[in-house]
Amino acid sequence: MVPSVLIVDDEKHTREGLQQVLADTYDVSIAASADEAFNLLDAQPFDVVLTDLRMPGKSGLKVIDKALALPQRPAVLMMTAYGNIDTAVEAMKRGAVDFLTKPVNIERLEVLIQRALKTKTLEIEVQQLHERLDEKFSFSGIVGQSANLLNVLDRVKLVAPSRATVLIDGESGTGKELIAQAIHQASPRARAPFIAVHCAALSENLLESELFGHERGAFTGATERRIGRFEAAVGGTLFLDEIGEISLSTQVKLLRFLETKAIERVGGSKPIDLDVRLVAATNRQLEVMVREGKFREDLFFRLNVVRIELPPLRARPDDIPALLAHYLKVFSAENGHPPLTLEPGAIATLKAYAWPGNIRELRNFCENAVVLRRGGKLTEYDLDPKFRGLVASSDGARALGSAPTSVPAASGSAGPSLSVEVNEKLLLREALIKARGNRTKAAALMGVSRRTLHRKLTQWPELDVTDK
Repeated sequence: MVPSVLIVDDEKHTREGLQQVLADTYDVSIAASADEAFNLLDAQPFDVVLTDLRMPGKSGLKVIDKALALPQRPAVLMMTAYGNIDTAVEAMKRGAVDFLTKPVNIERLEVLIQRALKTKTLEIEVQQLHERLDEKFSFSGIVGQSANLLNVLDRVKLVAPSRATVLIDGESGTGKELIAQAIHQASPRARAPFIAVHCAALSENLLESELFGHERGAFTGATERRIGRFEAAVGGTLFLDEIGEISLSTQVKLLRFLETKAIERVGGSKPIDLDVRLVAATNRQLEVMVREGKFREDLFFRLNVVRIELPPLRARPDDIPALLAHYLKVFSAENGHPPLTLEPGAIATLKAYAWPGNIRELRNFCENAVVLRRGGKLTEYDLDPKFRGLVASSDGARALGSAPTSVPAASGSAGPSLSVEVNEKLLLREALIKARGNRTKAAALMGVSRRTLHRKLTQWPELDVTDK
């Protein structure tokens, strides 16, 4: 599409002369006054507005104000025969990207128009990026409607607009970084950086330098000053994941920041004041670590201003079908495959699974299923036996003719169930699935008669997935 330019000048020969010069490259419109320019700006969007400063009636500064108040803001260039530093400063304050003095140098004008178009393109890309981030990390982008999850989101909405430090608790894979991102995106800091640091992935010395930066010569190999993550996050949010893994010496420096809002680079002695919000996360019990002397109590209290506890996936089973549908759709689109869907039996089986790896494990399952199946439907017969409660024996085999090495624990129990009925149900269910619903084959797998199998199914009809 050809870029559009609006020229605003009360001097006829100037506006028409510029129109002729630019017409070969741009779609050019002209206006003889600010009011005429207002009508054109209301009627159509422009990429660039080139306006004179002094005109009868409203000045070019009013044109700038009008143009930059539009939903689709053009880039604005100012022309004036009275060019001086005050004029330039006022034009730039109003939002002009640059200015020219009359008579206009055409080569300079073309350079400035190209520069203005590039600036406008970058602004659009940044805006689109922010919109995608807002969508990805907004509350609407978090999948689930269970009471446990909604309680978490209510707490996030309350804390996000504040400046309070937040501590996020949760098992590995529960989405702690996603919640931290949601807090940032819903806060007044959303347009400033969100910097994430995974503390467990860095050694003690490297972590300290990563967080606080270092001065030249601070240690062997420090050949120049380096800005740390705290300084990179100025105005925004610093997310420290696995906060329980940091050393006691680093904890002291972190405590100092929370108390003073200032840091010192490694090898430096000058405090640097910073406006940074801290959000921390852990899958460890910090209170226990405090009692064991592995985590500073004063730091714990500084971090524990607002606490958000994320429930494991097994505590929100009603969200599992929606999460499965969401990630199957995402990975199908990413890999260019037709949509993969789950049969009701597969959904029921996956909903009953404990998901020890939480959402991370569920994501991996969905990606694996999409890549290997390439569309179609997934039944419970296609699922790995682990999703049906079986655990592999020491040699990796899963036999149907003998008792499984372990069985699902009864609700609230401390260990595996030793109930004969539970084991028998488990074997029967697995045999039916292996036989794909064929009762004769299932009976043979179990080493019982078809009549016995039929009697068991009458006793436990919820297990019946046979073709009868």
